[in-house]
Amino acid sequence: MATSPVAPGVAIEETAQLIAAAKVGGTPVFNRRAERLGTVEDVMLDKRSGRVAYAVMAFGGFLGIGERYHPLPWSMLRYDVDLGGYVVDLDRDQLEGAPSYAATDEVDWADRQWGQRVSDYYGVRPYWAEIP
Repeated sequence: MATSPVAPGVAIEETAQLIAAAKVGGTPVFNRRAERLGTVEDVMLDKRSGRVAYAVMAFGGFLGIGERYHPLPWSMLRYDVDLGGYVVDLDRDQLEGAPSYAATDEVDWADRQWGQRVSDYYGVRPYWAEIP
């Protein structure tokens, strides 16, 4: 039996509208043709607004070798109940050229230029522009 990294008594149940962040990791990501692209490894939250900024998706590689991490703007993901995962309007070729990093890379999540580059690549507004 797997143990949860969440302390006992902390809400981890999901509803039709809500899911605990701890349960998002490991969720598959598919394209519109229902082809599996990768897996959500983590989510990045804006500390001040509490909104999800990115889903960090593992993509590529074999058995963890050569795997890259792609910050996908959260606004791009839609949950599909039938697939049991998130769907994005991307294909493998688009992901090959997308902003990404290796597990050994240092990412400066506070760098707005990097965040803008991610948003521009996917054609969405940066998460901080969505915060009221």
